[in-house]
Amino acid sequence: MSGSTAVPLDASDLFHIGIVVDDPHKAMSELSALLGHEWGEMMGGELPVSLPDGDVVIDLRAWYSLTAPRIEIVQSVPETIWQPTPDSGIHHLGYWADDVVAGSAALEERGFSTEAIGKLPDGKPYWAYHCSATGPRIELVSRALLPTMTRYFETGKLTV
Repeated sequence: MSGSTAVPLDASDLFHIGIVVDDPHKAMSELSALLGHEWGEMMGGELPVSLPDGDVVIDLRAWYSLTAPRIEIVQSVPETIWQPTPDSGIHHLGYWADDVVAGSAALEERGFSTEAIGKLPDGKPYWAYHCSATGPRIELVSRALLPTMTRYFETGKLTV
């Protein structure tokens, strides 16, 4: 790790907590009954993802709570990093990032290895997962998605 003291993330950019489960509908139903959460439609599907071993296409499905605090329920994907976390249930903390590439580099500098990168058709990263042996997994999400996500949180739909 480098001796850099600059803080790579801003705490106020935390916008969701991700939980990976085998049965998303059961988890959403339980959180609705217990905490009153409402849920938007499924987002995701077959997505190209860059992993340390190479590029793959993964069927990645997620639902966000429309109520705060935002919770993302992710359908587990066998033999990937998207597996249920047995201890706390929390899989990752999701942060907005102005520059996913620079944010990823700053996290790597501090010992967070890159686990997966989602790329747009032009190859530009728009999200990335990082992990550390001593801390929580961190997901960086491009702030360019903020208008789309704001609309989703308001309507529960990806398109209106």
